Amino acid sequence: MIIVTGGAGFIGSNIVKGLNDRGIEDIIIVDNLRHSEKHLNLNSLKFKDILLTEDFLNKLDSIDNISAISHQGACSDTMETDGAFMMKNNYEFSKQLYNFCSRKNIKFIYASSASVYGNGDKGFKEERSNEYPLNIYAYSKYLFDQYVRDNAKSSKNQIVGLRYFNVYGPQENHKGKMASVFFHFCNQAKETGVIKVFEGSKNFLRDFVFVDDIVKINLHFLDNNISGIFNCGTGQCKSFYDAAIAIKEQFADKEIRIEEIPFPEKLKGKYQAYTKADLEDLRKIGKYDKEMTDIHKGASQYLKILTKDQGYYK
Repeated sequence: MIIVTGGAGFIGSNIVKGLNDRGIEDIIIVDNLRHSEKHLNLNSLKFKDILLTEDFLNKLDSIDNISAISHQGACSDTMETDGAFMMKNNYEFSKQLYNFCSRKNIKFIYASSASVYGNGDKGFKEERSNEYPLNIYAYSKYLFDQYVRDNAKSSKNQIVGLRYFNVYGPQENHKGKMASVFFHFCNQAKETGVIKVFEGSKNFLRDFVFVDDIVKINLHFLDNNISGIFNCGTGQCKSFYDAAIAIKEQFADKEIRIEEIPFPEKLKGKYQAYTKADLEDLRKIGKYDKEMTDIHKGASQYLKILTKDQGYYK
């Protein structure tokens, strides 16, 4: 049995699809489904059961033959200001799962975040000296990483933290404003013919990584008994303007314009201007797949699903 928390969410549902593609259906999904449209992420997936997040911990001891927990569930809204909620949801809940897996010797693979590096002034190597979170979401991820570092040496089970960089791809519709720029740029191009980017977007550089690559990395760790905290990106950085161009290129039969809009005041000082995954440690663990998907290929694959099936697997 594999448990996927956040299994109705963006990355979680893609991981379930990746497991299904291997013929694995002995899966329990854990999610709160407060965004009711997330059920659309589940329509094409095969799994044994779904548990509401608030009931999950009380039922955990009664679940038999758990081989792994893929912990993808979290509040990922970087604009959330309720620190108590973020710490309970992202930090305390993760600690309880970590300790359960340690007691039961169960594989524990969890989603961390590149946001722990803050503005990236000191680089993106998986080291404490490089980490300085800029918002409470990033802090909740950072704090759990420290908890793992402090306790992992006394644990016998596999423990893996994956620091996702800027992930995009199918099944992120429910994220709304927190969905990737690729999602928003695609919809803007289709609906208005105008892709809107913030002023200075040519200088905002991000490591954009296609969700298929994230799934392959997760499955690699399920297959191999390797522990640690690892960056998950492409090792390349592109600007938001580059992303807009990659989307514009997909509309060969339509005139698409890129327009700059003012940078929001509320994001100033809380917005990463540059991310680029240092993949040295990830590459040391062995070949997990072919080279990562570049943004032009990723944009093409994503747009096909957005256009044909509104961004969902069917």
